[in-house]
Amino acid sequence: MAFIVAIDGPAGTGKGTVTKIIAEDLGLTNIETGIMYRCVALEALRKKVEPVECEELLRILENIDIQLTKQEQIQKVWLNGEEVSKAIKMPEIDQCVAQYASLKCVRDKMTPLQRKMGENGNVILEGRDIGTVVFPDADVKIYLDCSIEERANRRYKQYLEKGVEISFEEVLEVIQKRHKSETERKIAPLRQAEDAILVDSTNLTIAEVVNEIEAIIKKKKQV
Repeated sequence: MAFIVAIDGPAGTGKGTVTKIIAEDLGLTNIETGIMYRCVALEALRKKVEPVECEELLRILENIDIQLTKQEQIQKVWLNGEEVSKAIKMPEIDQCVAQYASLKCVRDKMTPLQRKMGENGNVILEGRDIGTVVFPDADVKIYLDCSIEERANRRYKQYLEKGVEISFEEVLEVIQKRHKSETERKIAPLRQAEDAILVDSTNLTIAEVVNEIEAIIKKKKQV
């Protein structure tokens, strides 16, 4: 029987990094659902399809092919046969992905794919609506939060490491707008599930967050 861990929370809380480490430590398959929405946003931008053009988006969704591979412990993302691991993490995608992810036509396509990816094994999934929509009966639900200023600071440092020229103020504005969009959207808004355990990473190191969540998972497995 599959064991499912759902980790939800806003951008910049460390979900991706934490999930990868926990997956390795506990032998779980890591599924980063946000990658799917980033791929949709990238393909839409390339084809100059705006979020309001649902008919055009449906054509993109009908033919889109998203693959995740792992080479020497490094995950690579493939969009229609092209590796886009770096392209989907650029600022222009950060700025628009929430708009595409909020659309019913997009989520109607992505949610079944996410369920299919997670229903046949021991998995850990991270995203915005994993514990509320995708897997409401997940064995473990975590809501990973963090102050918005610290989230912006972390994302700003990531951009600097990649050589992206952007100011902290610009990053903070993007994070604030994205948070507003994700929490106020009508379809699958970002929120903490009633039975999710809150973990605040604002003043914690990655190792401390990992230890706290792994302790929760191990306790649940023993029940």
